Amino acid sequence: MLEVAVVTVSDRAYEGIYEDISGPTLASILQEMGAKVVAREVVPDEPDIIADTLRRLADEQDVHLILTTGGTGPAPRDNTPEATKSVVEKEMPGLAELLRLDGYRRTKWSVLSRGIAGIRGRTLIVNLPGNPKAVREGMEVLAPLLPPTVALIRGLPFDPQLTAQECCE
Repeated sequence: MLEVAVVTVSDRAYEGIYEDISGPTLASILQEMGAKVVAREVVPDEPDIIADTLRRLADEQDVHLILTTGGTGPAPRDNTPEATKSVVEKEMPGLAELLRLDGYRRTKWSVLSRGIAGIRGRTLIVNLPGNPKAVREGMEVLAPLLPPTVALIRGLPFDPQLTAQECCE
């Protein structure tokens, strides 16, 4: 079964100023597709904290997939792509490009997302925007790609029909 960590990056959600909606939305989508959400965290828009969280989840918890939500725009406190870039060992630019391309078909503003995707060890990390609608739309595109991609990263045979329930057994 595909084991996933969801990390919400938001100063205001971290401080309790508002409720995190994108993280629970993402977790619900993952569960519906048959993945197991093994960790959910909310962290502030601090590059070191984001990077430390990603390293811990990938290295110590050995999750198959980390999906972040938030902190991908052009605002001064949007640091998720830089923090992610500092921990990945291989980039997977096609996934981030696909998210922007599909998003552009829905709204021109999706091109403002600077999210990236990459691999650390045996873990795939993908940045999603913080808007719950963008999370849902992004997962529509990513869902069929994630299990086969994670399986390849983990050294398993490529099967384009692989589901979240079958992944990584």
